[in-house]
Amino acid sequence: MAKRSYTPERIINKLREVEIFVSQASTVGEAARKIGVTEQTYYRWRREYGGMRIEQVKRLKKLEKENTRLKRLVADLSLCAIGLDDEKSEDRTTGMVRCLQPGLCWRQRSPSMGPPRGMGAR
Repeated sequence: MAKRSYTPERIINKLREVEIFVSQASTVGEAARKIGVTEQTYYRWRREYGGMRIEQVKRLKKLEKENTRLKRLVADLSLCAIGLDDEKSEDRTTGMVRCLQPGLCWRQRSPSMGPPRGMGAR
């Protein structure tokens, strides 16, 4: 079978189709083939989406996407806070360390302030 990408809505509908075929005395393997997926794919979809409504799946995907974005943001901020970010420069007039990407650092530190708590000496 060719590899296809299914939307969560289509997956929910296909899971419902399999339930209908199974209720009509068909085996799970036969029902999965009728909807055009392997039995393994059916069980994987059932584990991930089983019992969910379409609105719940949409919300789940939205939250997963937001979680990924926030994890990336925390990683960027952590690198910036401990001084591993390559895109830093020091303003020679004030001695302040600033990120070249605006909005990336959550605070600007002066050399006299020392390292952030728990970071030890730089």
